[in-house]
Amino acid sequence: MRTGVGEIRNGDGVYGLRRALVLAGSETQMISLWPVSDASTRDLVVEYYAALMKGAGRAEALRRVQLTMLKTQARAHPYYWASFSSSSGQWAGLTLDR
Repeated sequence: MRTGVGEIRNGDGVYGLRRALVLAGSETQMISLWPVSDASTRDLVVEYYAALMKGAGRAEALRRVQLTMLKTQARAHPYYWASFSSSSGQWAGLTLDR
């Protein structure tokens, strides 16, 4: 799914999942610009959250994961990691209530 691409509707303008998430109160959105396999998306998201839990900022966590994927033979092609962007919202690390 291309979550970063909006849909044009008469009278509504361009609305996408990103805008809906902002209106719902999400702090940050990670979007994809083209469809990516479920397996590589899972790998990216698992590593992204692991980096967040270690204190990385949101944009930095995504950058680290993308660089790691670039260095692995199975996921080195940009198809697997370049689609994802942390394009809006809070960039800093998570504030966890424990």
